[in-house]
Amino acid sequence: MAPALTEAERAIAAGAEGEGAAMAMRIVAEAARLLSAPRLIPIASAHIDGALYHGDSGTLFAEKLVAGGARVAVRATLNVGALDLTGCAQIRLSGAPREMARRMMAAYAALGCEPSWTCAPYQAGHRPAFGTDVAWGESNAVAFCNSVLGARTNRYGDFLDIACAITGRAPDCGLHRPENRRARFVFDVSGLDPALLATETAWPVLGSLYGREASETVGVVTGVPADPGGDALKAFGAAAASSGAVGLFHIAGVTPEAPDLETALGGDLPERVVRVDAAMFRQSRSRLSTAETPDFVDAVAIGSPHLSEAEFEALERLLAGRRVAIPFYACTGRHVVAALDRDGRRSALEAQGVTIVADTCVVVTPILRELAGGVLMTNSGKFAHYAPGNTGYAALYGSLADCVESAVAGRPVFAEQAA
Repeated sequence: MAPALTEAERAIAAGAEGEGAAMAMRIVAEAARLLSAPRLIPIASAHIDGALYHGDSGTLFAEKLVAGGARVAVRATLNVGALDLTGCAQIRLSGAPREMARRMMAAYAALGCEPSWTCAPYQAGHRPAFGTDVAWGESNAVAFCNSVLGARTNRYGDFLDIACAITGRAPDCGLHRPENRRARFVFDVSGLDPALLATETAWPVLGSLYGREASETVGVVTGVPADPGGDALKAFGAAAASSGAVGLFHIAGVTPEAPDLETALGGDLPERVVRVDAAMFRQSRSRLSTAETPDFVDAVAIGSPHLSEAEFEALERLLAGRRVAIPFYACTGRHVVAALDRDGRRSALEAQGVTIVADTCVVVTPILRELAGGVLMTNSGKFAHYAPGNTGYAALYGSLADCVESAVAGRPVFAEQAA
């Protein structure tokens, strides 16, 4: 069934605001029809994941919107691209693909999008208000937006995201609707040691396990003794959205739509309860490593999602002035690079052998050197999930401390061995 468009929406689709806006409106309306959405709803903002180069068609699509006079109607930040426009890191993309990637990034800027180039826009000041409807792409950003901020968005795919931003509208369905936001299952971590839950390492592991259990289902996590903080919630959501199609999770007593378990469940009984024990945690952690007991590490990469300023402070404390012995990549947004530059901290980290990557990351564009049988160590559940398929490197998961000690030693060193 076709959605009921307003007179103004029909006029835009017919070309009243130019061919670019008309194309965007037709895309949004057709998406609404396919999703059985009865109408379109206004949105307050968008986060655009479609500016990452995967082929010439994406560039030509964006340039057609520009040629048609399209401009975004709402605030629209940009996810990572295929190039580091800050010049921090060297990208191995060359020739025609590099030029098309550059053109693609330029086209999205010409559409009026903010050149934020980060997968963590919520760290760069884009934090929509609780209860507002938005159209966000990038799986970790969607999970954080819905779960931690309490704004409402579906997982918008490439090209639909920019169409929503241009029209200022989105299909009225899915997680935009309150009835679809209640939890249907319980993910109980009360059986785990509270000291473990207070560590940075726990949250990517739990997120990876949660994503496999949830798939697309909304759940609520119980048994968390204290708010783990924004970086931990970021890591949990990123891992959950990588191992499953998670767009929204609740944590009882922590996230805004879950002041308690009953509220998160909407007064209903859960369809099932997953009780996480230490054995399940260990198994989930082991799954994040695809490298089989390696005695070497070829590179370390952190920052998926992009590192916050607080995470850089932790990195600096752990490095303690030492120099790394193997390539070490720290991916972040240009807003964080600017903060590091103000204090001279970027040059200090680079002198210690750390390569800071901005605007992009090592898993979505060729930065790592080509190496058959290479091992990449990371503290990111998302990097661990995607690195083997995207880079050819086997993944070795550890804490940030593990990553630092291994990079300094040039071989795998885990925290308990580092003392």
